[in-house]
Amino acid sequence: MHVLAAEWGTGQVFWSMLWFFLFFIWIWLLITVFADIFRSHDLSGVAKTIWVLFVILVPYLGVFVYLIARGHKMQEHAVEAAQAQDLAMRQYVQTVAAVSPADEVAKLADLKAKGVIDDAEYERLKAKALA
Repeated sequence: MHVLAAEWGTGQVFWSMLWFFLFFIWIWLLITVFADIFRSHDLSGVAKTIWVLFVILVPYLGVFVYLIARGHKMQEHAVEAAQAQDLAMRQYVQTVAAVSPADEVAKLADLKAKGVIDDAEYERLKAKALA
């Protein structure tokens, strides 16, 4: 056990961690580039195929050329995707939370009939629901 610990000094641990993190960043960069290639509406199928083959056959050069040539488009695609996701979320919340004014007034009438709210509060809440 001491022999293994003697072979792995502080410098070796640092270099191993550095290479691990660089490898992780490289994988993340590849996934980001491939995702951008496939979600690009401005590229034809042939252009997408060429970019994919370029990135697969010459990975480092392909990724760096893609980042230089289409880096500005990557940001635009990310913004479009975020806006689309935000719009979908807002529409979903509106459909789930939507209560018609008639339903609201019916609930208020039921509360008034049960004696939970008085006439003045019923009229105030009814006006608010219909507004």
